[in-house]
Amino acid sequence: MADPSWSGGTFGSVAQCVLAPNASPMTLDGTNTWVLRAPDAARSVVVDPGPPDPGHLDAVAEAAGEVAVVLLTHHHLDHSEAARTFAEQAGCGVRALDPAYRLGSEGLGEGDVVAVDDLEVHVVATPGHSSDSLSFVIPSERTVLTGDTVLGRGTTVVAHPDGRLGAYLDSLDRLHALAEAHEIAMIWPGHGPVIESALPVLDHYISHRRERLEQVREALRTVHAAARDGVPLDHETLPRRIVEIVYADVDPVLWPAAELSVRAQLDYLRGPGRD
Repeated sequence: MADPSWSGGTFGSVAQCVLAPNASPMTLDGTNTWVLRAPDAARSVVVDPGPPDPGHLDAVAEAAGEVAVVLLTHHHLDHSEAARTFAEQAGCGVRALDPAYRLGSEGLGEGDVVAVDDLEVHVVATPGHSSDSLSFVIPSERTVLTGDTVLGRGTTVVAHPDGRLGAYLDSLDRLHALAEAHEIAMIWPGHGPVIESALPVLDHYISHRRERLEQVREALRTVHAAARDGVPLDHETLPRRIVEIVYADVDPVLWPAAELSVRAQLDYLRGPGRD
């Protein structure tokens, strides 16, 4: 669950990570709240305030000082739940792709540049984990904040039905292209430790997804063969049966999350137009 070697800290010349105390099998060590500020600047940008834990929000406020804006990578509560409360206390807005999670009139989307003093944050749409997932590139640091699209340890869930595998694969390809073009070198994730070298991890993420997809195809063949031999095929329980085959070596506490990804994979395999 938690890795005692990861507790947040200061990274590059602009970032401080404040780790939320919400460790779990799904959140790893907890949610990484990122405080971004240009050197010697007065104002900061806070990314993903996280859960409404008073101690955590006090620590974020102390690190942030004057907050210009709160940005959300996506709407999942472990990232967004405290955003409105924190922003109201800080006297700033919340910018997010999903209008339901905004505070103020400004949205956030592909191609936007959030400029605060000498800091620039470039917004890249990376849907797939969720439909509203965004990543934030900081050109001055050659790094990207990925939310849950890429984690600091392990791999992420494609949270079907809001998450879509086709979109997720496209997003990984997009981040991979940025790394190949040397526009990003590091990853600052929404959970887990920072990734010093982006390209090998993105290579792994892409190959892992392709391997899992082939494993699901093979598991489907196994299930259909069993059906031909008289084992009933119940489409409602099919995703769980696939999980039991493909994720047999994974802690069963993670099977509900794995089932979301399997549902996304099955949807993807049904053909064009589903993703």
